[in-house]
Amino acid sequence: MERSWVLLGHRLRSTSIQKTIFLDRDGTIIVDKHYLKDPNQVELVDGSVNGLVLLQSSGYRLVVVTNQSGVGRGYFSIGDVEKCNQRASELLSLAGVWIDDWLFCPHAPGENCRCRKPLPGLIDQAREIFPVDQQRSFVIGDRDSDVLLGQVANMRGLLVLTGSGKSYQKWAQDHGHRYFLDLDGAAKYILSCE
Repeated sequence: MERSWVLLGHRLRSTSIQKTIFLDRDGTIIVDKHYLKDPNQVELVDGSVNGLVLLQSSGYRLVVVTNQSGVGRGYFSIGDVEKCNQRASELLSLAGVWIDDWLFCPHAPGENCRCRKPLPGLIDQAREIFPVDQQRSFVIGDRDSDVLLGQVANMRGLLVLTGSGKSYQKWAQDHGHRYFLDLDGAAKYILSCE
């Protein structure tokens, strides 16, 4: 698929509308290490690479949207988050997976920002960079806040049972939300919807 880009500050902005997958990071793509700050501890979740390869090869843009309250709590720096994101990118690139952007909320829960999931600030930021085909886009993560973000952003939210996902399985069942063993299962479901 050919992409058109224009320079926007220090970033490249896409000018083509595209179906997009918004992904949580910890517990969905990488193993949740609870306030991860060391890039040497980054480890991919089983099933994440297969799912991402399927989605990307089917024309989906991949954008990570993640809460990183450890910054606001003083546990680590924005630079630490960026180093961990870079390490995850390196591991994913070995399988040919390209993440179009890594967006994160650095605020602690009490800071009343608009970017902490399930509020839509991170997706709003992404929409400034990438024109999103909302009707064909999804949010995937291992917490209720990821699924609810999908609803708030007028997309479909899917729960994966990796990371913290199993503790939200009953919630998903009770509220009629779809859930899957891992990102690979979620990807196969998404492709079946096309």
